[in-house]
Amino acid sequence: QVQLVESGGGLVQAGGSLRLSCAASGRTFSSYGMGWFRQVPGKEREFVAAISQSGGIVYYEDSVKGRFTISRDNAKNTVYLQMNSLKPEDTAVYFCAADWLRVGVDPSDYDYWGQGTQVTVSS
Repeated sequence: QVQLVESGGGLVQAGGSLRLSCAASGRTFSSYGMGWFRQVPGKEREFVAAISQSGGIVYYEDSVKGRFTISRDNAKNTVYLQMNSLKPEDTAVYFCAADWLRVGVDPSDYDYWGQGTQVTVSS
């Protein structure tokens, strides 16, 4: 069982930056691939970024490549999402998720989810 708690969301102007954090409970954090997803009302949850257990493999959704960076600190049981050059279309609730022994890009791949943190980018 893994519990995930996101933080770092908020309101920012277009072009600004935010850093999301996701703290995980449990002693097996390093066995999980970790992902960030986002969702706006009325739309499906969409993939943003993912990172492998060791951090050596990362994936990004095309629209965030070059602007967002996913990273993890296994000693702190935490995964991060650094978001730069934010755009109004990045506005969403952002979720982190844990994928046991894999690192997927589909929400159905993931076993545990956080409660989400709101990111709002004003124009």
